[in-house]
Amino acid sequence: MKVHSIPGISSFGKGRTKDKDKKPRYKKCQELKELEKQFFELKRLRYPSNQYLVADTFRDDTANNLTRSIIAYIRLKGGNAERISTTGRPIDRTQTFTDTLGHTRQIGSIEWIPGTGMNGSADIHCCVKGRAVYVEVKIGNDRQSQAQKNYEKQVVSSFGVYYIARTFETFVQWYEQMFKP
Repeated sequence: MKVHSIPGISSFGKGRTKDKDKKPRYKKCQELKELEKQFFELKRLRYPSNQYLVADTFRDDTANNLTRSIIAYIRLKGGNAERISTTGRPIDRTQTFTDTLGHTRQIGSIEWIPGTGMNGSADIHCCVKGRAVYVEVKIGNDRQSQAQKNYEKQVVSSFGVYYIARTFETFVQWYEQMFKP
């Protein structure tokens, strides 16, 4: 019996046939593997009687993952780091009521008010060996806005350190060169 195939439709998966549709498999760099190892060793020292510890995993394929990895690395090396959010906060102006037919209705909307942070503020603010360090996280084709460029100029003019992190590997290389032991 001969099996006929229909052009453009794969017999496996969800109809993807072209290689360009496939996302390349994520490969973790050696620096991230080392971070995970050191982080787990620190956890074992902190909780010596717990035999059921789960290792934390770190990645650098999204901005959130890269930010989380950088903060963990700086803290592991003895620095103080925190994530900064300047998105503002939502105020719920919705009201729920029951109409004459017994149906529940909702009117109004959620309104966003500006945050108190400075426009263009870096994603990570930290202190390393007594120096103020600001790290902006950019992934892929993401670029600095004009407000972020202005913020960078302010930091540099006041003798702070400003760095744009695109991958964890390049961040670690920069960090080790900047803050040699």
